[in-house]
Amino acid sequence: MIKRTLLLAAPLSLFAAAPVSADGHTEASADASAADLGDDPGLEVSEARLRKDMDTIVGFGTRHTLSTQTDPNRGVGAAVDWALAEFGRMGAECGGCLDVIPVGRVVEPDGRRIPAPTLIRNAVAIQRGTQRPNEVIIVQGHYDTRVTDALNGVDDAPGANDDGSGSVMVLEAARILSQREYPSTIIYALLTGEEQGLYGAGILADWVGEQGMTVKAVLNNDMIGNSCGSDGYCEPDYVRVFSEGLRADSTPRLRALQRRFGGENDSPGRNLSRWLAGVAADYPDGMQVRQIWRTDRMGRGGDQIPFLDRGYPAVRVTVSVEDYDHQHQDLRTEDGVKYGDTVDELDWTYLTRSSVLNVRALDRLARAPMPPSVRADAAVRVDTEIKWNGVEGARIYTIMARRTDETEWSKDIAIVSHGRPLPDAELDPNSEREYSFTANLRGDDWIFGVTACGGTPNSCSPFSSAVPGGAFEPVEQPETEE
Repeated sequence: MIKRTLLLAAPLSLFAAAPVSADGHTEASADASAADLGDDPGLEVSEARLRKDMDTIVGFGTRHTLSTQTDPNRGVGAAVDWALAEFGRMGAECGGCLDVIPVGRVVEPDGRRIPAPTLIRNAVAIQRGTQRPNEVIIVQGHYDTRVTDALNGVDDAPGANDDGSGSVMVLEAARILSQREYPSTIIYALLTGEEQGLYGAGILADWVGEQGMTVKAVLNNDMIGNSCGSDGYCEPDYVRVFSEGLRADSTPRLRALQRRFGGENDSPGRNLSRWLAGVAADYPDGMQVRQIWRTDRMGRGGDQIPFLDRGYPAVRVTVSVEDYDHQHQDLRTEDGVKYGDTVDELDWTYLTRSSVLNVRALDRLARAPMPPSVRADAAVRVDTEIKWNGVEGARIYTIMARRTDETEWSKDIAIVSHGRPLPDAELDPNSEREYSFTANLRGDDWIFGVTACGGTPNSCSPFSSAVPGGAFEPVEQPETEE
């Protein structure tokens, strides 16, 4: 993994000599530390606060979507009310910087896990961006829980790791980042209905689209609080990040283009995954990322999927190994084995480090511009013309390439600052909003990508690949006949 560090909006001569890493940052030395990287909100993550929040939400007994919504002390209704109040308290502490909304609707019986009309309520807090408020990053965990029987909304289901861990991280991120201002909007979401069919995520994804928001990234955190598997194998230094290959919102035309020109490994989610791995690598002593190049685990699913279905860049962040004795289990002891998703099975150091990684990533994403939409023309020529549209807030663009069989961006092409390339290269600013750059590489053999960077350290977007379907936006769907 290439190490990354900061890219400053410095004089152009400084960039000409600096090697560029895969996320648009100049390369770091082996002894890079948090101090080298500027302000680090990740250092503010508090294990004590994570523990306190966990005690509170586990104290509701069950947060099952089908549990009571009227009891003031038990069930999903009380749990969502508390989360909304907690977001409200955070908003008051930052002078009203959070809009707190119970985004939800009634879901009709589905013949599967919703036996009767059921209100699905998500606790959502919106921290509006100061410059690009319609450009959003969503960080989420599912708030609901279950035991062995997916329809059992009565028995205790503490859901400490699945997904109390992601939920308390979202609350902690909101506490810390709401004390700062960002150009882009951050949405903090505790979703319900996940265990019944990913309903809460679908409702939020639809709502975001109805608001006309542009989604830069969705970080779905589902089980980030234990480091050992049911077989006793432990891996405390990694989270897995799952990302889709071929886009869920693809069309026959896009699939045909990808078949001819590539792009199977360059979806927005895949490049978001690469970017997260780069953020983690900036902090060698922190939580690292193992990229898993599939949408989710074998035979399983999570709340990133409804966002992917609608064309939004989304990944799942989850534990490196799973403990199946302590998820989706009735609370019991059999043959000396304890079952159930309880607080005492959590690894608090692991959960804290996972939370730190998320906070650092959110901080950077909220300062970064949108990744540009990139195109490449290399037909019947020995070089490649790379074009992209300028994006709001970008002061620097970095162009990189990798061979078609490589996994990570590896070859520096150029840095473009205020319409001027670094080092010397042919750049044609066709208009204020479009750039054209010619790389002396045969396009048949290379994949090209461009990242946009803002005016502050560590404010570079994920790369956007110059392939069919590589843009960080939903694929245009063909019109259907009525």
